[in-house]
Amino acid sequence: MPPKRDCCGSDPMTPAARLAAAIDLLDAILEGAPAERALTNWARANRYAGSGDRAAVRDHVFDALRCRGSFAALGGALTGRGLILGLCRAEGRDATALFTGEGHAPAALTADEAKHLASPAPPREDLFTSDWPEWLLPQLRADLGADFAPVSEAMQARAPVFLRANLAKTTRDGAAQVLATEGIETQPHPLADTALEVTAGARKIAQSQAYAQGLVELQDAASQAMLQLVDLAPGARVLDYCAGGGGKALALAAAFPKAQITAHDIDAGRMRDIAPRAKRAGAKITLAEPGKVTGQYDLVLVDAPCSGAGTWRRTPEAKWRLTPARLAELVALQAEILSHAAGLVAPGGRLCYMTCSLLDVENAAQIAAFAARGGWESTAHLRLTPCDGADGFFGAVLSRI
Repeated sequence: MPPKRDCCGSDPMTPAARLAAAIDLLDAILEGAPAERALTNWARANRYAGSGDRAAVRDHVFDALRCRGSFAALGGALTGRGLILGLCRAEGRDATALFTGEGHAPAALTADEAKHLASPAPPREDLFTSDWPEWLLPQLRADLGADFAPVSEAMQARAPVFLRANLAKTTRDGAAQVLATEGIETQPHPLADTALEVTAGARKIAQSQAYAQGLVELQDAASQAMLQLVDLAPGARVLDYCAGGGGKALALAAAFPKAQITAHDIDAGRMRDIAPRAKRAGAKITLAEPGKVTGQYDLVLVDAPCSGAGTWRRTPEAKWRLTPARLAELVALQAEILSHAAGLVAPGGRLCYMTCSLLDVENAAQIAAFAARGGWESTAHLRLTPCDGADGFFGAVLSRI
């Protein structure tokens, strides 16, 4: 029987050929190539690779980056080949049967590789500990406390995909039903009454009618949970100060259709998707000119630039690029942004600070330093880790007094 063709009509790559492609890509990434660019260039140069092949190779690459330290230990080397050998060992796959050197398979195992794969694996705690940057370990242990081990283990796995049901157009159950007709299976998530966790068909979302019609938006459950701590009176003036693509502004517009919502970002390019997203969602959002936002607002959101440590399951490359100097720069920038944003809060108004970080220096310590200046009272906060079923996240709501 001939091999089953993928949806693009090409014969699928063998599992071994997919591993070989991932090895080459990982070598390029370890030498400094951005992961997304490397994957895009590989797909363009290898048109024979169908959608299933591209997805499989991508998964191998990101699994290896996510578990770079542990896979290198299991595979015997911090190289593309070592990481993929580690992946095979972690998944219980027979590397000897895959590394044959035949066709497009990786070269056969060397004697040293075979000996290493046959040796006892390091203790489990040593494996997940090695998947953090070494310089960050003392800080993570202190900040996470008893949660360090379970969070470290959870960070080795792929992150779930979440959708936010757009309450301006549908209910969560209604969105789930429409998605199901398109082969996208979901389940409600307890962190927010708008949150749907995608359990099957995630790669179909962008082309689905549910997405095109604005019934759903991609948004992590942690962000959705944080926004549910916010209540707005009709006509409330809201500023999303670091709006980026506008996900949080869109969520508030859906929950509070009578609010007056303005989005701002210092980089106009990051806001380019807000207008089409708002149109699709049926929301009204005003865009402020970068760096020139004025006025006073009843609520100012600050989704601050941060290390992104809570999202490193999604962007594993980033954790290996973070340095102590860059973290210090981010902490200073967060303090500066908080000061600027605070000046835009009306008397009696609120300031909502958020990061997708697990690090206290960006979270509770940052807020404590800000509140110590006086004039603010903390009224709510949220701290989540991947053990809660979402990204790592911190949020605090402060009221001007």
